[in-house]
Amino acid sequence: MKIQPLADRVVVKPAPADEKVQGGIIIPDTAKEKPQKGEVMAVGPGKISDAGQKITMTVKVGDQVLYGKYSGTEVTVDGEEYLIVRESDILAVI
Repeated sequence: MKIQPLADRVVVKPAPADEKVQGGIIIPDTAKEKPQKGEVMAVGPGKISDAGQKITMTVKVGDQVLYGKYSGTEVTVDGEEYLIVRESDILAVI
């Protein structure tokens, strides 16, 4: 991976948005909601506390995670869409 996050940041590859609803209606790109789950692609080394101690990360590469709807920064690397979020923006590991 060409992106190496710093501190307590995590690179997540968002899961593809659903293109159909249960009734079979196809949703156009403009009406799709942003996905709120994805796979962890890279993890930073961890945050340094005020006391100077390193706080280790609880997520690891390969974890499937849920994150806040409007959290993080979207980036494109080699044509792939990624999201860089703080570990605190990750709500759960699936």
